[in-house]
Amino acid sequence: MANATGSEKYAQHDDFAKLRTRFSGGSGGPQTAAERQATVNRMMHHPLAAYSEDQVQQMGEAYARAHQINGEDDIRAFRLGAVLAKDVNRHVDMDELTPQEKEFLAREVTHKWAQPKLLYLVVVLCSLCAAVQGMDETVVNGAQIFYARQFGIADPNNSLHAWLLGLTNSAPSATVPIYAAETAPPSIRGALTMQWQMWTAFGIMVGFATDLIFYNVADTPAITGLNWRLMMGSAMFPAVIVCFFVYLCPESPRWYMSKGRHQQAYQSMQKLRYIKVQAARDLFYMHVLLEIEKNTREPGQNKVKEMFTVPRNRRAMVASEITMFMQQFCGVNVIAYYSSVIFVEAGFSEFRALIASLGFGIINFLFALPAVYTIDTYGRRFLLLVTFPLMALFLFFTGFSFWIPSGNAQIGCIAAGIYLFGMVYSPGEGPVPFSYSAECYPLPIRSIGMSLATATTWFFNFILSISWPSMLKAFKPQGAFSWYAGWNVIGFIAVLLFVPETKGKTLEELDQVFSIPTRQHAVWGARQVPYVFRKYILRQDVLPEVLYEPDMVEYHQDAFVKEEGEVAQLDHSNRV
Repeated sequence: MANATGSEKYAQHDDFAKLRTRFSGGSGGPQTAAERQATVNRMMHHPLAAYSEDQVQQMGEAYARAHQINGEDDIRAFRLGAVLAKDVNRHVDMDELTPQEKEFLAREVTHKWAQPKLLYLVVVLCSLCAAVQGMDETVVNGAQIFYARQFGIADPNNSLHAWLLGLTNSAPSATVPIYAAETAPPSIRGALTMQWQMWTAFGIMVGFATDLIFYNVADTPAITGLNWRLMMGSAMFPAVIVCFFVYLCPESPRWYMSKGRHQQAYQSMQKLRYIKVQAARDLFYMHVLLEIEKNTREPGQNKVKEMFTVPRNRRAMVASEITMFMQQFCGVNVIAYYSSVIFVEAGFSEFRALIASLGFGIINFLFALPAVYTIDTYGRRFLLLVTFPLMALFLFFTGFSFWIPSGNAQIGCIAAGIYLFGMVYSPGEGPVPFSYSAECYPLPIRSIGMSLATATTWFFNFILSISWPSMLKAFKPQGAFSWYAGWNVIGFIAVLLFVPETKGKTLEELDQVFSIPTRQHAVWGARQVPYVFRKYILRQDVLPEVLYEPDMVEYHQDAFVKEEGEVAQLDHSNRV
């Protein structure tokens, strides 16, 4: 083996062979489904735990040489990076690292937002893409007041422009969150991925402001409809900036790996990390987990079929579809698209209704800002479970306010209900669905899964936009708002039972999260209701029931022990 080439050395390497055969059952025969799930859980938690430092160094070097990464500094980076992939805290007393390398590795923990400038350029690109989409939606909202009359469009809500806008908006919303998720470090992945929704809200706000700026622009002798033309044309400028930035940003390393282009993946990862050791560590660890992931799938299946037939993928799809469906049926886009009509119905003038709509856009953006911190601190599931009941409450309040006699009291209550709804939507169901959908799928079907998620949200966006006028006429405002309030109650139950938490996991470690059977997760979710009641209402000293094996080991050392890779629970008496 000492004289083997890089590719031959890689193929012959005993430790990589173990990774490939671990799931086949080895010489002991095929594993049962339960054994396979337990193996996945243990391996995904710490896939390199069984190997010595010398072994992982050899694995790192073998991986690099197999993919024509032969530079002396690069080989060193992969040998040291493999050790750090095994133990992320090993850098503290690792003599082979330079002081500068140790400093950058330490800052990953102490200063998680200290990232390379190019990574923040990726953030700027993704943010601008989102802002362009949000601005497109609302400049059209204002412009259609004028061009519908000018061109004699009787029903602008059903015109061709709505279909074209949906087709063009769906492409960036399917790709940008994935790109952000695949380039960001795990510690800030949720915050960076949620930039999509936050900056979409910013674009919506800017679009409303643009409508107001050009609202009173008069026609010239040569141009009829100058105001709506300026509204529509204003969205071109940020789009041009996006086109320029695209060529300055690196491709996703995970995308390169999915195409077998590991050398380019390493080059791309170097641009997104400070030092070579960080890039080599992340790329090697990603490769190890992808090897495990690849061997958990049945051979010969096509990717679309895998979405439905592989339990891990199916659970991710259900969770993603719940969050995406509820992003529309929580009722937010009723307000985003028809806020002017709603405020006019409440007694506002047309111009004042646009001002009130701008207020909703400002709130939608400002209250999304805390989610940059909370989405990776409290988690996606937590934010949804907290905000769904509040959204239901405020929609009921808004609808019932239409029973108040016309006057300032009615106007104030309706505006307050809409604004309060925006405040709780923005940090929860606003940013979470795209972040969640971009990270929950395994790499081989991630683009298909995200495309399905995007198709879901835009399909139900279409259903919502064409059904609201008829619903408002048939149900009246009280019934129409109550309809969507009821959906928020359903959303709370669905998230409680079927949407796992993904906070703090690498994209590959999420295989462990979604390996939990649906029924087991649903039963666990239902039991969280009495736990929360006892913990936070009755103030009892109770421990939460933990769902996965690794967490059970780490959560409470005097309640659990770990022996030879197995987990044994010692005490159930104080668990809910």
